[in-house]
Amino acid sequence: QVQLVESGGGLVQAGGSLRLSCAASGRMFSYYGMGWFRQAPGKEREFVATISWNGGSISYADSVKGRCTISRDNAKNTVYLQMNSLKSEDTAVYYCASRSTRYSSGSALATLYAYWGQGTQVTVSS
Repeated sequence: QVQLVESGGGLVQAGGSLRLSCAASGRMFSYYGMGWFRQAPGKEREFVATISWNGGSISYADSVKGRCTISRDNAKNTVYLQMNSLKSEDTAVYYCASRSTRYSSGSALATLYAYWGQGTQVTVSS
């Protein structure tokens, strides 16, 4: 059974930084594209960042481009989201997700992800 466990969220002042982690277990992590999404209160889940199975392809939502960096360590079965220059509008629950197709690219489409973590809360105070 695939499990994704996010950590690293918390309360931070505007302008600060956080590093989210997503630890995967249950299958060979390195074969699959991964993504980060977020959902703010009263809003739909939205794409944040994605990385291909080998880290060779990365993309970001325009809202976080230049402020966030996604990376993965396949030896540790972990994907990261480094977030800098945080804004109040970044406040949300952040989810990591994994695709189910081997050697998959990343994707901004939530429907292409088969497995999701439980989420970690990020709150940015202004």
